[in-house]
Amino acid sequence: MQLLINGQRTHADADPATPLLWVLRDQLNLTGTKFGCGIAACGACTVHVDGQAVRSCVTPVSTVQGKDIRTIESLGSAEKPHALQQAWIDEQVPQCGYCQSGMLMTAAALLARTPKPTDADIDAAMSNICRCGTYQRVRAAIHRAANSVSSGATKSASNSAAPKATGSAA
Repeated sequence: MQLLINGQRTHADADPATPLLWVLRDQLNLTGTKFGCGIAACGACTVHVDGQAVRSCVTPVSTVQGKDIRTIESLGSAEKPHALQQAWIDEQVPQCGYCQSGMLMTAAALLARTPKPTDADIDAAMSNICRCGTYQRVRAAIHRAANSVSSGATKSASNSAAPKATGSAA
């Protein structure tokens, strides 16, 4: 089946019921998206499908054909981090780091639809689980990124950096 991932058309040879997560990780080597629970509860597997945050561990690949799929690999780069990635660094959000790609993708979807979110907006959108308990830092980082974007210091959350064809380290 044909997929549009990070701005590039690609072919995946998968059973239509295969979760998108496994196509991304195992076939396309886009390993930034993590497996956490397999039941859409933790959010480690969050990607964007047509701009919406989606849990890829329970999304059959057949349901995303013809849709714009974005993974953490398209959010920014080491040379030009997305406003959220820079805010994550500035606020020292990561502890173990396992949940971070899903957290960042969920936060990016939030900022794309709500550029200046309130604490209540953030709390409602960020249903991802962080075993390290960095929720206050996550909230601070989202506010920092929103302020950075609104001040014109960086691109908006709805615009991704140049897509990458390769995956990141697992």
